[in-house]
Amino acid sequence: MKPHASNQPRRAAAAAFIGTMIEWYDFYIYATAAALVFGALFFPSDDPLFSTMAAFGTFAVGFFARPLGGIIFGHIGDRIGRKKSLIITLLMMGVVTVCIGLLPTYAQIGATAPVLLILLRIVQGIAVGGEWGGAVLMAGEHAPKGRRNFFASFAQLGSPAGLILSLLAFSAVTRLPEEDLMSWGWRLPFLASALLLLVGLAIRLGVNESPEFLASREQATKQIKKEQAPVMEVLRTAWRPLLLCIGANTLGIAGVYFTNTFMIAYTTQQLALPRSLILECLFFVAIIQFCIQPLAAWTAEKVGATRFLCLVSLLAMASPYPMFVLVSSAQAPLIILGIALAVVCMASFYAVIAGYVSGMFETRVRYTAISLAYQICGAVAGGLTPLIGTMLAHKFTGQWWPMAVFYSLIAGISLVCVLSLARRHASVHRAEMARA
Repeated sequence: MKPHASNQPRRAAAAAFIGTMIEWYDFYIYATAAALVFGALFFPSDDPLFSTMAAFGTFAVGFFARPLGGIIFGHIGDRIGRKKSLIITLLMMGVVTVCIGLLPTYAQIGATAPVLLILLRIVQGIAVGGEWGGAVLMAGEHAPKGRRNFFASFAQLGSPAGLILSLLAFSAVTRLPEEDLMSWGWRLPFLASALLLLVGLAIRLGVNESPEFLASREQATKQIKKEQAPVMEVLRTAWRPLLLCIGANTLGIAGVYFTNTFMIAYTTQQLALPRSLILECLFFVAIIQFCIQPLAAWTAEKVGATRFLCLVSLLAMASPYPMFVLVSSAQAPLIILGIALAVVCMASFYAVIAGYVSGMFETRVRYTAISLAYQICGAVAGGLTPLIGTMLAHKFTGQWWPMAVFYSLIAGISLVCVLSLARRHASVHRAEMARA
């Protein structure tokens, strides 16, 4: 028996939140492990920089696999159903994460270890590549009229929640003696994913299929013409908004990996701060992010999404300069304040952008289109941001301004693309009104 339809908007929002929280927990524990332990465990070297860069390289591999996941699961979601696609991605992510926790290290099986790690990371990237678009659409397409952006923001809320869980897990294991951490302690956060997987599946199975998808599929059955594969239709008819949506997502994706993944490596290696200190600071910042995102989505409904996104993008461009000054103090309260300044701007943007870009595409190709936009941006901006940040920190040792400028450029790209999307959407709407 299907759950009652009147409860579906709330159920869909809750399922989007819980499911993406689990997916991002799995993704973030890999990111944290790459910054803290994977270099020594899987890429041992006399040069710590080489080990860290190699570990971040495997982190980037997952991002480059994500567009493939967007294509595969976008096709499934646009042709077979959003719900089926999301069940598969959750299963893939959970199983692969547990496998990483069981993986032998370089010291145990030699060069086979990093090869297996990379292969598992690729599968993890494919799973996340299909997850995000489906979660956003299941929440947004179940939403009451006029509330798509707010309900879609619950999928975005899973990101800070997953980050909080991952930081709690690694804060606990990093308190172990160094020998225990490097031998078995690092595995525990990965193995814990098995329990989260069961919870996520139980919740997702209780949500009905997207009503907009069902309506679109019913309409398609009445048409005689043969449909193209969704990815081909997007590339043929919607490549301009696709490119703009790729750019618009930059701040929300690259920003989080700058303020979290890169900042762990920067503070522990360049500023010589204890690992436990920066993880505790990021934990408090993640709580701030978790609280600010629903408020940002609600505010965007009141003032207008385009106006809101442009304002927080401008603030984000200015935020890295006080952030680095405060982080350089090496005092926990100031570190939290500094990173929080950047994260509040980034998180406010991230909360709203998902629903915003989903409105730029037709229902029948929407899963594929927004997945491609988000995951291509993730492959380029998300995967390369920790690497570029690490290279800048190494080249300009003792200077933080090049990294601050890099972050400002990230925010500037999103600002320009949001403005372009708004102008394009307005012109299309005027043309439709004129034809009517």
